[in-house]
Amino acid sequence: MTRREGKPVSAASLAQRVVNLAELAKACPERGRREGPRPEQPAGVPPSASPAERQCGRLQVGLALVQGSSIQPKPIRWLWPGWLAKGKLHVIAGQPGTGKTSIALALAATVTAGGRWPDGTGTDPGNVLVWSGEDDFHDTLAPRLLASGADLGRCFFVGDMQAHDGRRPFDPAQDMPALARAAREVGDIRLIVVDPIVSAIAGDSHKNAETRRGLAPLVELAARLDCALLGISHFSKGTAGRDPLERVTGSLAFGALARVVFAAFKQSEDDGGGRCFCRVKSNIGPDDGGFAYDLTIEDLADHPGVMASHVAWGNAVEGSARALLARAEASGNPDEASALEEACGFLAELLADGPVKVANIREAADAGQYAWRTVRRAQKRLGITPHRVGFGKDSCSLWCLP
Repeated sequence: MTRREGKPVSAASLAQRVVNLAELAKACPERGRREGPRPEQPAGVPPSASPAERQCGRLQVGLALVQGSSIQPKPIRWLWPGWLAKGKLHVIAGQPGTGKTSIALALAATVTAGGRWPDGTGTDPGNVLVWSGEDDFHDTLAPRLLASGADLGRCFFVGDMQAHDGRRPFDPAQDMPALARAAREVGDIRLIVVDPIVSAIAGDSHKNAETRRGLAPLVELAARLDCALLGISHFSKGTAGRDPLERVTGSLAFGALARVVFAAFKQSEDDGGGRCFCRVKSNIGPDDGGFAYDLTIEDLADHPGVMASHVAWGNAVEGSARALLARAEASGNPDEASALEEACGFLAELLADGPVKVANIREAADAGQYAWRTVRRAQKRLGITPHRVGFGKDSCSLWCLP
């Protein structure tokens, strides 16, 4: 018998306490160890794991179910109420020559300047991020933004990546983390413009799974930055008369993933002519209505010799995109007329900001699947006369709008 605090303790009881302490030390080795290194973390267990998970040496893998009663409903956060939502994907599609890029840059300019939307509502100034795989910063994007009244100090363009072996073009398949870091450093990004949206797809943009996989990082970035994401696309050839949502080039996933889809097209004479920007689909608000607009070209006063196109917004337009498009394409055989009309629009948009080398025009026509014979017909219809500049082997032929 021993004594502890004046009370007798039997040898059997003392031995049992020693056994219990030994078992406790085995189960929780960190308890009772005051000094020395902590036990090694079991393989496959992240630092964020709970004590129970660390003790087991593995994580429980399974499906997380969220109970509805734990969800707090939240309203849609709008950048432009009813038109551009924060954290959501939007797509503009339309015919060539309708100025889809100019529309996107006009909206971006409104954000940077804290200006007014086409419906007259205002917005606070913020930053925009522009990623273009087709247009040059210096002679196209920046001039168009300036012509639209943008604050260029709030415009940021996605450039090349600086790698260990030199510079290379931005690759969305591997460079999205770098873009996310750069965007967070800039801060207050309200709008991201991607032109064309298919640039985000590393695989086949006509396949649903690859399109969804390619868009996921961009959509996630927009959600994290709480900004609107606006992608630019085209109408597929030979689709006149079909539902506008089905006419968006590439996989149907572009229209399915986008919360709001817009169309840009030339209006019929019965509807006043000009051009129209309208909603084709919206999962989060009204899905009809739009605005008339026109494209104008002007000289930039502070930059002699620099010309740029910009959008001049008109009155509100009522009706569904399908009905408006049907009226616009009702005259004649749309499929027969569309090839030449699309080629004219292609040339008008390509040459809107000045002369372009014929070699570059042909390259762009091949990329857009425009037959060169049709492009030459469009050249004659638009009254475009070639001009040769330079001498000898350094000479080249240019096309420019009259």
